[in-house]
Amino acid sequence: MVDFYAQRQQLEKFSKEVADVAEALDVNALKEEVERLTEVQHAENFWQDLENAQNVNRRLNDCNKKIKKVEELTSRITDAVALLDLIEEMDEESEVENAKKEVSEIADKVAELQIEALLNGKYDGNNAILTLHAGAGGTEAQDWAEMLYRMYVRYAERSGYGVKVLDRLDGEEAGIKSVTFLVSGENAYGYLKAEMGVHRLVRISPFDANKRRHTSFASLEVMPEITETDAIKINPDELRIDTYRSGGAGGQHINKTDSAVRITHIPTGIVVQCQNERSQIQNRETAMKMLMGKLTEVKERERMEEAQSIKGELKKIEWGSQIRSYVFCPYTLVKDHRTNYENTNVAAVMDGDIGEFIIEYLKRS
Repeated sequence: MVDFYAQRQQLEKFSKEVADVAEALDVNALKEEVERLTEVQHAENFWQDLENAQNVNRRLNDCNKKIKKVEELTSRITDAVALLDLIEEMDEESEVENAKKEVSEIADKVAELQIEALLNGKYDGNNAILTLHAGAGGTEAQDWAEMLYRMYVRYAERSGYGVKVLDRLDGEEAGIKSVTFLVSGENAYGYLKAEMGVHRLVRISPFDANKRRHTSFASLEVMPEITETDAIKINPDELRIDTYRSGGAGGQHINKTDSAVRITHIPTGIVVQCQNERSQIQNRETAMKMLMGKLTEVKERERMEEAQSIKGELKKIEWGSQIRSYVFCPYTLVKDHRTNYENTNVAAVMDGDIGEFIIEYLKRS
């Protein structure tokens, strides 16, 4: 006789969890926002302000996606319960495995939805701009920075994100001194902000003739790509803008003109630069987006630190502190020092399998 008692218990649990997520997301408020934005979208002069129109469409799309995921999963759970009822009633042994598979797939979808619900920051849905800097140590550290860059590119590919290099400075012998790249896709910043900090490598250096063990460091900055022009107000008088000739790939044209742009925000000392676009105007626009992202990240950091201070918590948020160690020798282990999550498969991690590290951090943040 077919009996789905365990699966029914699971589905009942899933139903409650989805309801909790719907409450956390405030789906009713999202529906009201969709109605309001749809009215704005249908206004006669909607497309006269192109940038505002794009922001409205982006927010509308985001709201609809969240509502759709909750409603589709709720419906899927209801359909699964009905399926179990039917199979039990018909005593169809041949359909048992299919039913169990459906419950298992629902479990995965509920877990995904719960993680996405954690991404409730103002800019979590935005694209992310990442900057890697090699630490002290010359070629060894620069090689480590390039290894991390490849890891994040592979993670982006696994996640269906796009990657675009904005600025890159290669090492003299190997590796990279620094690289700035845009990761574009839904919730890119929400996920990748978990990676901000210093990453430590321990291995036998391939650049050491004596085959000694070396420890290298590289730092990663993560900021949201800001598209709203009113998000951060920047006084043009507080900027120093320099142009220079681009280096690296790009052909003869890119090296013959002063197309690269460096912007310094004088009050904060923040410096951003871009050289990988085709023209100085494009590089300047991209660099301004990078600056807005950095200023936004600083503002968010200050807000979080103030909140922690108000709460009176002893644990300080250490932005830029060492977050993870990658040990290649004498044993293999990748350990996140914030969550204590570990993975002994270093090769898989370096090939972009960092999703669990990110999820564990989001669960605890």
